[in-house]
Amino acid sequence: MFDKLKQLKKLKDLQKSLGREKTDVEKNGIKVTINGNIEIESITLNPELDFSRQERVLKDCINDAVRKIQFTVAKKMQEFGNLGNFGL
Repeated sequence: MFDKLKQLKKLKDLQKSLGREKTDVEKNGIKVTINGNIEIESITLNPELDFSRQERVLKDCINDAVRKIQFTVAKKMQEFGNLGNFGL
């Protein structure tokens, strides 16, 4: 029973740690920041780009940021190590 509680604490610690991770992607003056919970924290647009170009660049920034943070999260989870027989 105590092992399960220890594993649960490890999971909560991992979740907090992942939530603190952040990644930024910037292209053509457009910047997107995403955290380890895959939530967008900020978007900065470039008013010098026309609407159509901003849309394309923003989409590319978001997709790149998501891929980048997913890689970071996967690496961190791997470093965190084995969580035992907890169904993970």
